[in-house]
Parts: sequence; C-alpha cells; structure tokens
Amino acid sequence: MAMTEASREVGVVVRRRAVDNPWIDHVWSPAMVLDEVPATAPWTVLSTESDATMYYAGAASIDLFSSDTANYRDNLAEGEPRIWVALRRQAGGSEFELTKVTADPTEGEAIFESGCDVIGTVPMSPGIAAWIAAFVDEFHVERVFHKRKRNHTSEDRKRETSEDPVDRPKGGA
Repeated sequence: MAMTEASREVGVVVRRRAVDNPWIDHVWSPAMVLDEVPATAPWTVLSTESDATMYYAGAASIDLFSSDTANYRDNLAEGEPRIWVALRRQAGGSEFELTKVTADPTEGEAIFESGCDVIGTVPMSPGIAAWIAAFVDEFHVERVFHKRKRNHTSEDRKRETSEDPVDRPKGGA
C-alpha cells in the first residue's frame, strides 16, 4: 500500500530570551511557524526587546503521510492545534540547525526524547490547519482495532508439557 505524502515549506521564528540563572544567561524557544517562507536569510534578527530577540531560523518542511491522518485529526480536534519544532546545536558551536517541524503529535512527543537542544510547540496557523484538514479529509481511512488472540501452536503445547513435572512423587520425601 503506497503512502500518500504532501509537503509544505514554512518559515520558523525562534526567540532568544535572557534569564536570571547562575548556569545559563539565555534560553531559546520556538516562537512561531510562518505559513510561507520569507525572502529573509536564516538567522536574521527580526526584533529586539529588552530581554528577548526574535530570529528567523530558516525554512523547514512539514511532511504529511496518509498513514498518520488519525494523528493529524486528533491534533486538529484539540482546542488549539500545535506544531512541534526541534533545533540542534551544530557541532559544539553556538549556532542551531532546524532538525524537525511536524504536525503529528506522536512524532512531536518522540522528539522530546531525541536529544535535540531546543524543542517546543507553537500554535498552528489557520492556513496550515486548513491544509492539514484537507489532507485528512482526502486520505483518512478509519481503521478498526482488532485485538489479537493468542494462538496456541503445537510448539507452545510442547513447551508447556515439557515444563510440567514428570513422575514427581506425591506427598513428602
């Protein structure tokens, strides 16, 4: 069965915020995902405030697969659908690279265990939500869950009988 795939290029904005902490002086977090990729160079400063700087981190692709439509549908059904963004520090330096942008909650939660340096969620824009909803409407197939029953094969029976005590005297010895 072939998996249908759709991709959409988006722009990612991140925030660098100063913190009062004895071990670090700032933290990074995803700020928003733009519907379109702007004609801006990656890591361009977009705005600066007293304690935070916004950067355009660069372009990324949101990929959709027909096998994951139930996950997208669940995300859209939430009060505020989310997009997960992950960035990883490049080879011990201070610069980051975008490693993943996804609308799949299952994949998004798995990112938290991936070892990425910056992971977070941002609200999904109405334009991206409409694109994903159209994909789900076109390709979602409800799958019925069938609980498997254990099939006792002849090998299982041999194993069970070989573990039974054989010619063990009854009573005490």
